[in-house]
Amino acid sequence: MTAPRSLQLRLALGIGLVVTLLWIAAATVTSALLRHEMDEVFDSALQETAQRILPLAVLDILGRDEAAVAQRIATLREHEELFTYIVRDAQGRVLLHSHAADETIFPPYAGTGFRQTATHRLYYDAALRESLTIAVAEPLSHRAAVAGEMRLGLGLPLLVVIPLSLIGILAAVRLSFRPLRRLRDDLGARHARDLSPVPGDGLPTEVAPVVGALNQLFERLDAAFEAERSFAANAAHELRTPIAGAIAQAQRLRAEVADPQAAQRAADIETSLKRLTRLSEKLMQLARAEGSRLRTGNPADLRPVLRIVAADFERSDPAGRLALAMPDAPVLSDIDPDAFGILCRNLIENALKHGAPDRPVAIRLSGDGTLSVANEGPVVPPETLDRLLLRFERGADAGDGTGLGLAIARTIAERAEGTLTLRSPPAGRETGFEAVVTLPPAG
Repeated sequence: MTAPRSLQLRLALGIGLVVTLLWIAAATVTSALLRHEMDEVFDSALQETAQRILPLAVLDILGRDEAAVAQRIATLREHEELFTYIVRDAQGRVLLHSHAADETIFPPYAGTGFRQTATHRLYYDAALRESLTIAVAEPLSHRAAVAGEMRLGLGLPLLVVIPLSLIGILAAVRLSFRPLRRLRDDLGARHARDLSPVPGDGLPTEVAPVVGALNQLFERLDAAFEAERSFAANAAHELRTPIAGAIAQAQRLRAEVADPQAAQRAADIETSLKRLTRLSEKLMQLARAEGSRLRTGNPADLRPVLRIVAADFERSDPAGRLALAMPDAPVLSDIDPDAFGILCRNLIENALKHGAPDRPVAIRLSGDGTLSVANEGPVVPPETLDRLLLRFERGADAGDGTGLGLAIARTIAERAEGTLTLRSPPAGRETGFEAVVTLPPAG
């Protein structure tokens, strides 16, 4: 049998077992001590009875006309006689005995003191130079019955005390572990990229150093991630100016040269530089998504942001392929508006770039904060759908894509405690591709 994995259950069972054994040991020792004291009390009662009755028996026997005649002491009313006695002369003849005395249980006189047979405890005493002796007997069954009642009186409360003790111990241990459960719940509820310090208020002193070390680890990880994000963002930002200058030089060279081949090379250079510009912009967006808080705590309507992003694409796409559907009521969420704009821009750009050029792109924002962007096109295999969410992963017809659009959208969704799901084909259709984002609710 393996031990339970729960630490609080282990402590409760261990402490409960120790307390139970201590209770049983204490009850056993107490029972033994009480039995010893009880035997002393009963022995004292036997001795006291003999010393009380013997003087009275001497006066009674000496005052008789026929001293050798045995006399039975009558009882006033029926009762259980626990102590029985007999008085004998020097020859062992019974001169006086209690009404329930059985002469066969009294061994011959062999001196003053206590004796014990298989069934009785006896006390012997003598008077008139041992010419008269008395023996008082008590059944051992009486003492055993009293001892049994005493043990029962000690044991029965344990049947109540021990379960109550176990319940109290479990409650006390559970109460003591409340800060640890709060710490567990706090860590479990954190997002994978949440490296903020763990609050250590109210934690036991044994756990506080662990939380301190954990916070130091979070701090080092956050510093390392921040350095990585800063490098990517700064590198992308610093590249924009020289790339723009290189594009201008390529365009000027293209306009000035007369050789068609040289002009084509200049055009190729311009295309590569523009692709590099788009890549630097995507890297800046990715650094923005990974490096800042994406939930403001202040709910705002998402419709104006989506409307502005869609309008930008409509101006650059004269074919009018965007089909935007939004509810009349505000769609509230506390996601950062800039981050939501970046998310929308990447999803719409991805749909326009990889969808059928003559079919519309359906953009739908529902009242519960679900954003759907769907386009027409061939079905994407399930194994490819999983890879598309990775960085720099492109589909079969990626063209001049950077492979970062869906990765940026997924990062923003996850950092904002939402989800991004890819479907191909969309529900109810046989072809096409759909990206569905579940946004965090208001507050």
